[in-house]
Amino acid sequence: MSRMSKNLSATFTFVVLVLAGATAFAQGGAADAMLADRDKWLGLGAALAIGIAALGGALGQGRAAAAALDGIARNPQANAKIFIPMIVALALIESLVIYGLIIAFGLSGKIGN
Repeated sequence: MSRMSKNLSATFTFVVLVLAGATAFAQGGAADAMLADRDKWLGLGAALAIGIAALGGALGQGRAAAAALDGIARNPQANAKIFIPMIVALALIESLVIYGLIIAFGLSGKIGN
């Protein structure tokens, strides 16, 4: 397992434990308290949606651009054959980030209802 994935899994585990701890010590009307705190959870969901989408998109675009530029550097005559598919791939990766943004806007639109 790579160092980055270990750090990411450790961070995710920490976040889950911190969020689960709040409900472990709840008394009595825990269901009512969770309904009252719904806005906080929706805000957290919106933040995670856009944050994870932006992180994944940035990593994917970086790797795609690096691979395309490496291919062009090794074979400059293949510039036309590599450049257009790279641009299409970057646009498709960016569309996935936009889906995360739409999910975040959808979740944040429910706050306060």
